[in-house]
This record gives sequence, C-alpha cells and structure tokens, in this order.
Amino acid sequence: MPSPFPAGTELTHILVVADAAAARDFYRDVVGAEVVREYGGTSVVLRLSGTWLLLVTGGGPTPDKPAVTFAVPADQDQVSHAMTFRVASCELAYVQLRERGAQFLTPPIDNGPEIRCFFRDPDGHLLELSQAK
Repeated sequence: MPSPFPAGTELTHILVVADAAAARDFYRDVVGAEVVREYGGTSVVLRLSGTWLLLVTGGGPTPDKPAVTFAVPADQDQVSHAMTFRVASCELAYVQLRERGAQFLTPPIDNGPEIRCFFRDPDGHLLELSQAK
C-alpha cells in the first residue's frame, strides 16, 4: 500500500504560544532556529534541526476545525507534546544553551543507555537533550 506521505513530504510541528515575538526570540537566540517568515504578529515559521516549527498564538475554532481551540499549555507538568534533540554531547549542549539563557529542570543525568536533561520554552513546552551512549 503506498504511503499517503510520499518522498519530499515535510512535517511541521505547531506550538501554541502566548507571545509570538518572545517565543521567536527564544527559539532563534537560545535554541538557534532560523526565522523563515512571520505573519502579523500571530505566527512565526522556523527551521530547526532539519524540521519546520510553527509558533502560533492561541485561537478559537475555524471552519476546518470547528470544535478545536488552540491554547498554551495550562499546566507545565502535564505534557502532551515534547521535542527531543539528539546530540553528540549532552553536557556541551547543556552548557551552551544555559549560556544563552535556557533554564533546565536538572543538569544532564546519566540513565544508562542515554544521558538526558530537559528545559522549557517561555510557554512551558518541554524540550529534551538526549545523548545515546
């Protein structure tokens, strides 16, 4: 059976943010994303580690999603989406990101098969650094 997503299809992650400019600055200045375009202060398109990231401010239902509301995470400790950066050195990435202002939950922890640590963006979205051993 052929895939509904043929070669060349790209995936975009959408994160709902409270302030598009603040989120843009974090992903550009701290994480190192490339800003591709912006739309009216309500959305920002980024390229980040080989993927597309779309930051959008919240909003209510639309004709194509009639019962769906986009909202920032209500509780930072209840995670339904996270992004993982597979890195060669968790410690080095941790140090570099901290120098740029990232605030981590803990320093890198050795869990046996991997070393990992987590930080959040300004809206509480969870981001992980992971180093396979």
